[in-house]
Amino acid sequence: MSFGFFGIQFGWGLQMANMSAIYRYLGAEEKDIAILWLAAPLTGLLVQPIIGYYSDRTWNRFGRRRPYFLVGALLASMALLVMPHSSTVWMAAGLLWILDASVNVSMEPFRAFVGDMLPPKQRKTGFAMQSLLIGGGAVLSSALPWMLKNWFGVSGEVEGSAIPLTVHIAFTAGAFVFFLAVLYTVLTTKEYPPEDLEAFEARKRETAGVGNAFAEIFQGIGSMPRTMKQLAVVQFFTWFGLFCMWIYFVPAVAAHHFGGVPGDASYERGVEFGGLCFSTYNGVAFVFSFILLGLVQRFGAKGIHTVCLLIGAAGLLGAAFVPSPGWLIGCMAAVGVAWASILSMPYAMLSNALPAEKMGFYMGVFNFFIVLPQIFASVGLGKVVDAVLEGDAMKAVLMGGGGVLLASVCTLFVDGGGDREISKNN
Repeated sequence: MSFGFFGIQFGWGLQMANMSAIYRYLGAEEKDIAILWLAAPLTGLLVQPIIGYYSDRTWNRFGRRRPYFLVGALLASMALLVMPHSSTVWMAAGLLWILDASVNVSMEPFRAFVGDMLPPKQRKTGFAMQSLLIGGGAVLSSALPWMLKNWFGVSGEVEGSAIPLTVHIAFTAGAFVFFLAVLYTVLTTKEYPPEDLEAFEARKRETAGVGNAFAEIFQGIGSMPRTMKQLAVVQFFTWFGLFCMWIYFVPAVAAHHFGGVPGDASYERGVEFGGLCFSTYNGVAFVFSFILLGLVQRFGAKGIHTVCLLIGAAGLLGAAFVPSPGWLIGCMAAVGVAWASILSMPYAMLSNALPAEKMGFYMGVFNFFIVLPQIFASVGLGKVVDAVLEGDAMKAVLMGGGGVLLASVCTLFVDGGGDREISKNN
């Protein structure tokens, strides 16, 4: 059921570990990187609620969610193939828009898929399993350029390209992994039709049209369950912190811990080590997901998530103060604990608060509170880094640690903890 997420996260992992460096290789300035990442959150904001709305209303011989999995995977794989051949910053930025929109088409229905297929008592386990497969895909993809160079001796450049050969190979491999993993879920998982198919089709006819879609989306935002509103605050601070890490951690490592500048060998080593650090947090998330499968049998999602976010905040805040690059592995291991929980526990808490017939829609709306802080960071963070943080990417990573710390505190105020149905809290 969740194996396709292995491929989705393989694509995300390549993007997260390499896009800032790709922009720098193509000549982008440090202060411009944040705005160049705007594609990721903005496409999520636009695509996920719409895909969620329409996937709730889809039923054909291919199923409800699976058609979206497959179309998104095909388009995203094509973008991954072309990305390392970018010749300018704006070509890479345009491809990132295509890639992120396509990934969102595949990804959003996967969240609803678990809610569709599992009863409430099993959803914590289902989302934890999804987190495990996400971790597996991300650990391999984030470290792939480093592995190609250090394990297999791949080095050098591609003629006419500023982007290293290792990155070219990694993105090509990622395109195939993404598509094949999603295809496996599509071919091996059976979806079940609505209990009353005639009523389902009648409702779909009554609410057909783009006008009805947007009216229901805006109405749904206003009538979010109370638990969803509380989780929205948690998500806002969490994903602001993560976005700071994703766009600034690798350049911060290359400059702060390796003393490099773009174009020299020290910077390239720093970028590769930053990718290894990303692989570490994803690897720890993969391993910790096994532990999480046990923890959810004994503890509530709320308590688990609070503690995990606190551990992750400590890891990000410690990244600026460690005496040597090797210590960063420990910092990112702490982030990995938080990441495993971020990918599962909020959705476990949320899914039990949602009506089944609107699962996909509300999962898409919930994504607003993941992408809005990223849009905020994309638009304003570059100016803050340049004017306030003196161009120091590591200070932006510290700001991210503060965001995750605030998210941990806010989790304490979420109702229910995901261990019972809380749809009454509207």
